[in-house]
Amino acid sequence: MFSDSSSRRLCRSIRSRRLATSARPGVRLGGATGFTLIELLVVILLIGILMAIAIPAFVSQTAKATDAQAKELARTAATTAESIATDHNGEYARVTTEELHKVESTIPIEESSSHAYLSYAKGEASTYRVTARATDGDEFTFSRGATGEVSRTCASPTLKTGCGGAATGSW
Repeated sequence: MFSDSSSRRLCRSIRSRRLATSARPGVRLGGATGFTLIELLVVILLIGILMAIAIPAFVSQTAKATDAQAKELARTAATTAESIATDHNGEYARVTTEELHKVESTIPIEESSSHAYLSYAKGEASTYRVTARATDGDEFTFSRGATGEVSRTCASPTLKTGCGGAATGSW
């Protein structure tokens, strides 16, 4: 079939291919395709590193969003308290959670684990205090004193870090 010279050439060709492919990593015999185990492990490692960075950042942003919702609710309640006082000769005695909800129906007053709610409101002749609670337990209070000074305080009884990294503070 084959002459001696042609079989020698064929053997040399096969040997040279084997040497060429075995000397080059990543080149597979028979045209096999796919990823090596090392390549897959590197990709999984990179995904793990990215997740370790992204998950804490996401959780932090969620906590900030729930606190922002409660702060906005406290400000809305304070504005509504001022409206009540305007309608009653400048007195805040009628400021209660129920009255605030009656005047401004968007102020939630029932306890909820899905959104912020107004947990406390009390008014006297020339002062008032309203407190909104976030879903994570942080409480934001807006107070008006007798001389008109306003204070905004924060308490984080559950997490102990919701007020700028501390258990209490101002906002």
